[in-house]
Amino acid sequence: MEFKNPQEELGRFRHRLAFAGGFVLVCFALLLARFVWLQVIQHDYYQTRAEDNRISLVPVVPNRGLIVDRNGVVLARNYSAYTLEITPSKVKNLEEVIDELAKILDIQPKDRKRFHKLLTESKNFESMPIRTRLSDVEVATFIANRYRFPGVDIKARLFRQYPFAAFASHMLGYIGRINDRDLEKIEEREVEDNYRGTEHFGKTGLEQHYEFELHGTTGFEQVEVDAGGRAVRTLARTAPVAGNNLALTIDAKLQEIAEKAFGDRKGALVAIEPTTGGILALVSVPNYDPNLFVDGIDSQSWRDLNDSPDKPMVNRALNGTYPPGSTFKPFMALGALTLGKRRPEQVIADPGFFNFGGHIFMDDKKGGHGPVDMYKSIVQSCNTYYYMLASDMGIDNMASFMGSIGLGSRTGVDIDGESEGVLPSPAWKKKRFKKPEQQKWYAGETISIGIGQGYNAYTPIQLAQAIATLANNGVMFRPHLVKHITDTRSGKQTPVEPHPVKTLPWKQEHIDVIKNAMVGVNKEGTGARAFAGAEYASGGKTGTAQVYSLKGGQYKKDSVKKELRDHSLFIAFAPAEQPTIALAVLVENGGFGAQAAAPIARQVFDYYLLGKVPKSAAPADEAAVGEEQ
Repeated sequence: MEFKNPQEELGRFRHRLAFAGGFVLVCFALLLARFVWLQVIQHDYYQTRAEDNRISLVPVVPNRGLIVDRNGVVLARNYSAYTLEITPSKVKNLEEVIDELAKILDIQPKDRKRFHKLLTESKNFESMPIRTRLSDVEVATFIANRYRFPGVDIKARLFRQYPFAAFASHMLGYIGRINDRDLEKIEEREVEDNYRGTEHFGKTGLEQHYEFELHGTTGFEQVEVDAGGRAVRTLARTAPVAGNNLALTIDAKLQEIAEKAFGDRKGALVAIEPTTGGILALVSVPNYDPNLFVDGIDSQSWRDLNDSPDKPMVNRALNGTYPPGSTFKPFMALGALTLGKRRPEQVIADPGFFNFGGHIFMDDKKGGHGPVDMYKSIVQSCNTYYYMLASDMGIDNMASFMGSIGLGSRTGVDIDGESEGVLPSPAWKKKRFKKPEQQKWYAGETISIGIGQGYNAYTPIQLAQAIATLANNGVMFRPHLVKHITDTRSGKQTPVEPHPVKTLPWKQEHIDVIKNAMVGVNKEGTGARAFAGAEYASGGKTGTAQVYSLKGGQYKKDSVKKELRDHSLFIAFAPAEQPTIALAVLVENGGFGAQAAAPIARQVFDYYLLGKVPKSAAPADEAAVGEEQ
């Protein structure tokens, strides 16, 4: 039998105890070191991370600035409404969730289509609306069922509203959800932080041009959240600052009257205050309802607008280019006086045609107008006079003079996307065409240019600027729509000061000759019927622009398809002695200028000068006029 040595066993136990104790001490030392590392050395770092997990920084989108007319009538405003939104990344089966939602809320096929369109376009946003403008009952219904729909929630959002729907839509424009192109503009301005949480951006019109004025300054909330990411309380708040308000030069009532005057016809009108360049009315018809775009337009509505033969999305006032027809003649006459090519009293004989190199250019009046001086050439719109004048002036002189009054170049109006138009010249033709035989300028082309036909193509706003410059005795202003910008914090108004673009070197005696002849147009000439009984004197010039070549044939309105009928134009200013309004009117396929365009101008003048509201917008009697090309 073997006996254990107690001393030896005790020694072994003490060794094991010392080892265990040392191990425990090392562990505690390591824990202490880790504790010091975390709580002392890395304290600030982990405190920040903890706060980040506990506190969420939520952007607060500012109210978009208002747009009002010159009298304070609100044309674009904001309102708050509830939306039902889905965060796709938090939903397993998107279609199944939408189907279930449709059982408790009214979700139409168009809502689904718009949602899927946003899903493909708006990759930078976490949640997207499947339904907007929910009623209180719908909100309560969803809240009661919220537990069934993870990744779906109710949000309160600001919506842009255009209270008069399609009214002035091409001028106001619309907003839509931010896309990659908009993000590029935001990055160029280095204002990414100010657009956090913002989902909409100005797409066209004033909404686009003044986007960074209208947007405002984004605010932020520090919100404490629980482990599930739900807001518990708001810790701090930096209030957003609403965007600046735009006060326009537009008179909303004048705009309404001008739009209604067109009836169901297509066309454009631009009315300008000659002494400032402020636009009083800017019409393009047909138009569209910009409210359709705020939530994201559904595919059917987009097809209806985009595929319409009437092209309602085209801003005809700024983007449509048309031959000016005989509205070109007063400027031709002024150019002739300025260049010394004609004297007012100089008379030509009009046999009813002009023979140029064996080619016959016909006058609009069979047998001609007889003896014609400058006054009669404008009042009766004698083509032969301007055929001869074009031949004498030459294309280079014509192009130089017309270019000086802004024809063939952008006016600089505060709406993006303005067309340049076409001011024909040999240099333009060489640039426009590729083949040498097409680049050559033929002398016969100059003759057609002289009556506003041929390659001539200008926008209505260019014609309006030109007649406003004439009405203002050669002082040209840039057309603009914003009168002043109001800072919503301070209330300070920053006016858009009207600065003359240039003063043209015209003699006042020459200007008076042209103005007097244009007054004669509305008293005894082609505009006399439209302005019969007017309580003010005005100057005007009718014009009719061919849509297609007659090839020597005679124009008969009833035998021509509507879309091939001549365009109707009219330029005018009033009152004659000291003009406060000048305008250009275009009615597409409207026929003679005196028949369709001039009566619209009369209604606009009657309201602006006399406060008269027309009872109807019917065109003048078609049989009353026989007019120029």
